[in-house]
Amino acid sequence: MHPSPSIGDPTAAVETVLSAELAARRIEVTAIDSRLSADVDRLIGYIRAGGKRLRPQFLCWGWVAAQETGGLTAPPPGVIKAAAALELIQACALLHDDIIDRSDTRRGRPSVHRSVQKLHADHGWSGDGEHYGLSSALLLGDLALAWADDLFADGLVELGHPAGALAAWRAMRTEVLAGQLLDLRISADESSDPEVAAADAMIVNRYKTAAYTVERPLHLGAALANGSPATIAALREYGKAIGIGFQLRDDLLGVFGDPAVTGKPAGGDLVEGKKTVLLAMARSALAQQPTLLAELDAGVGTALSPIRVEHLTQMVAGTTAPADIETRIDELLASGIGTLDLLDDTGRALISAGAREQLRRLALAATARDR
Repeated sequence: MHPSPSIGDPTAAVETVLSAELAARRIEVTAIDSRLSADVDRLIGYIRAGGKRLRPQFLCWGWVAAQETGGLTAPPPGVIKAAAALELIQACALLHDDIIDRSDTRRGRPSVHRSVQKLHADHGWSGDGEHYGLSSALLLGDLALAWADDLFADGLVELGHPAGALAAWRAMRTEVLAGQLLDLRISADESSDPEVAAADAMIVNRYKTAAYTVERPLHLGAALANGSPATIAALREYGKAIGIGFQLRDDLLGVFGDPAVTGKPAGGDLVEGKKTVLLAMARSALAQQPTLLAELDAGVGTALSPIRVEHLTQMVAGTTAPADIETRIDELLASGIGTLDLLDDTGRALISAGAREQLRRLALAATARDR
C-alpha cells in the first residue's frame, strides 16, 4: 500500500474535479438541445472564473483538522468533490444575488443577467430583453444549485455516507436561502432605530454569507471525516467568528474598495442601497446629526453621480463606523484563532496540529484582504 499523499493547497484538485464535472454537465445539457450551448457555456465560464476558492479550502482543512492522527494526509476524492460542490453553491448565490441587488457588474465584468440582456438586444430577439436576462440568470443559478447537490451526493457515496454530513449540507442550503430572504424582508421594512437596524444587518451577515463561507464548510469537512462533536463545535466556533469577519471586510470593501481590485464600482453598496452592518453603524453614529443622517438616507439606494458617490463615501468615512468595524474584525480574528488551541477533557487538542497553522493563514486571508 502506498502512503497517502501529503496535502498542500487543495485548490488545484478542486479545479480538476470542477473541470471534469462541468464538461460532463455541458454534454448533458446540450444533448437536450444544442441551442442551450451558449447558456451553459456562460454558466461554466462564470464558475471557472471563480474567486478566492476559500470555501473549498475551508472544507478540506476541516477534514484534515478532524483527523485523529494529526497529520497532513490529503483528502480523498470524495472530499474534493464535496469541496467543489461549494463552488457551485457559490455560483448560484452570486447569480441570484446580482438579480436581487440589481447589480450591473460582478468581478469587473457585466453581471450575467446584464450580459444575457445585451445578447438579446444584439440578436434582435423578440420580447423584453431585460426580463429575458433576469430569467436566464435565475435558471442558470438554479442549474448550478442542482449540480451542487448532485456533486455533493457523489462525494457522500464515495465516502460511505459519513454521519451528519448530509444534515450539515441541508442546513447550509437553508441558511443561505433564508438569509437572502431575510435580507429582502429587512430591506423592505427596515427599522428606524439605528441600533435595531445594525443588529438586523448582523443577523443577515451571519446567515446570508458568513455561515456558508466558513462555518458550514468546516463543519462539512469535519463531518466527512467523522470528527468528534467537540472538534466540530470548535471548528464551527472558529468558523462563525472568521465568517462574520469576512463579511464585515466585504462591507468595508463595498464602500471603500478600489474598483480596479474589487471589480465592483466605487461605493457600489451605497448605490445599491445594501443594508450592511457598516451602513447601519454609520447611521447610528449620525443619529445626533439629523440633517446629515437625512442626507445619507436620501442618497443611499438611488442613482448617484460619481461626485455624489464620493460625497456619501466621505460621509460614512467621517463617522466612527469604519474604525469600529476594523476593531470588530480584529476581535473576531483573535477570537476565532483562539479556538484553534482548545483542548478536550483529556488534554488532547480538538483540532489537529497539522491543520492549525493553515486555518490561521486562511483566517487572515478571509479577513485582511482588498477584494
